[in-house]
Amino acid sequence: MDRHTIQRALLVAGAALTAVNAVAVPDPTAVPAKVEIRAPVVTPAAIRFDGRHSYMYDRRNIISDIASGADNFVHSLGSVLGTDLPSYFISGIPGYFQDFPSGSDVASSLGINDDDLKATPTEVLNVPPYANWTDQGWNVRFHGNVYKVPNISQSKIDDLANVFLIGTSMDKLSPDEQANARNLTRSIFIVQQSDQNVSMHLEPAPSQGGDGEPGGGNAITPPGGSQNITLPYLTTAEGDFDVFLPIKNVSGGGLLAGNETNNVQRLNVYTNGTLTGNATAFLVPPTGITFISDIDDILRVTKIYDPKEGLLNSFARNFTQWMNMPVIYANWSRTLPNDTHFHYLTTTPEQATRNYMDFIYKTYPGGSFDTRPLNFSNVTATLSIRMFLLQKVFETFPTRKFVLVADTSNSDVMKDYPSLAHIYPNQVQCIFLRNTSVTDDSDKFPYDTSGFEGLNNRSYMFFKVPDDLRGLDIVNGQCLNETIPQNVTFGIQDEVLGIHGAAGKIGGSATVSFVVALVAAMFMVL
Repeated sequence: MDRHTIQRALLVAGAALTAVNAVAVPDPTAVPAKVEIRAPVVTPAAIRFDGRHSYMYDRRNIISDIASGADNFVHSLGSVLGTDLPSYFISGIPGYFQDFPSGSDVASSLGINDDDLKATPTEVLNVPPYANWTDQGWNVRFHGNVYKVPNISQSKIDDLANVFLIGTSMDKLSPDEQANARNLTRSIFIVQQSDQNVSMHLEPAPSQGGDGEPGGGNAITPPGGSQNITLPYLTTAEGDFDVFLPIKNVSGGGLLAGNETNNVQRLNVYTNGTLTGNATAFLVPPTGITFISDIDDILRVTKIYDPKEGLLNSFARNFTQWMNMPVIYANWSRTLPNDTHFHYLTTTPEQATRNYMDFIYKTYPGGSFDTRPLNFSNVTATLSIRMFLLQKVFETFPTRKFVLVADTSNSDVMKDYPSLAHIYPNQVQCIFLRNTSVTDDSDKFPYDTSGFEGLNNRSYMFFKVPDDLRGLDIVNGQCLNETIPQNVTFGIQDEVLGIHGAAGKIGGSATVSFVVALVAAMFMVL
């Protein structure tokens, strides 16, 4: 049997598996949320481009890595779950968001020289910061990236964008999808600027967020606080800046002291010298509840476990909210105490996060943000960045309670969230996890619940649809909707594949099904 015949047979088997294993739970109804995405206006420069030598064209070699690693995966569950596969293949972090080029990589791969960059403006990604109250006053964590967008012609951008698309190409996308893909591709192929001074202007923010509430969420506008600041350090080699800096608490009509108010306060942050470096800072009091939420497949439809759909949803299609999740967040924002704070954490790299922030602030309550900085660029670092960022928030607010929200398709979440509950038992109020293997039968990857062993089984909930979260008394620690079966086995689980505990052992038929599905998925992208 030749290779093509084998591929066709496996694809047919994979399709059959999907039909056989379909769960009797309807797919979420996607409600489009139109996100305005502005593409940078650039003038094409005369630069050399050869796709054979482009950094990103090497991404196709990922498939051969997966295939070679999977040669012996039928021998054990361990190999099926990742021993011989690249870690990003099952990590819950999209493989297409790994190893983005940066700085000199972009310049060298596209033949860009210093003269090409001199005429382009410097831009800043200013990630919405949080601030805590200390003996010195408000302490704001300013973080982001300084970069330039090189002048690359549209035809070359299209060539680069095609690398990220499976089973389609730029010329087959709708005009809106083409614009989205070009914009994101330009955001990826940027040249970070090292050794840059960063200064900002702060002033009271009248609103933030897009959940339909006056002012956007339950944060308030302070009576004052306008001031100018300069960060104490130059940007890193990757163009990053990340520093806690005390700001002035202007007396008489200034910022409210953190030990005298229960309200979260908003400040607009404008980076000097650019129109792209605007953000909103959230000044968070010492006590209250902070929601820390992942974004992909919990707040928006991504399907990172389905490579073809995940790529289209991330690079081309308008971002779409997951079912009625915005209604749940809006209700939390309106009904919970004024000290409630929302923090959005994604391990998507900085270059790709403007779309995420734009979507969140048009769809969910306003809040601070965390992304993956460029010095966490390889697979090993990526798998540790979520815990690094989570612990930074926990240690910044040692007397606040936290509600952690995500989905089961992220292996780092499934490890880190229960770990935090063990490490900080008095701070983790609730853990809410969407079970994607119940709500989406295209999720063929098991998840590990072993980390939840030893935790109070009423402090977490695996849920199916947003409405499962209605009516919970979160302030008083009610995290479990009694009508939602949990079936937590403290091992490897997957409802689609019929894996239900027993230390994660898979029966013979389920093993065969999983193997067929995995191989089919790999061959689909060859």
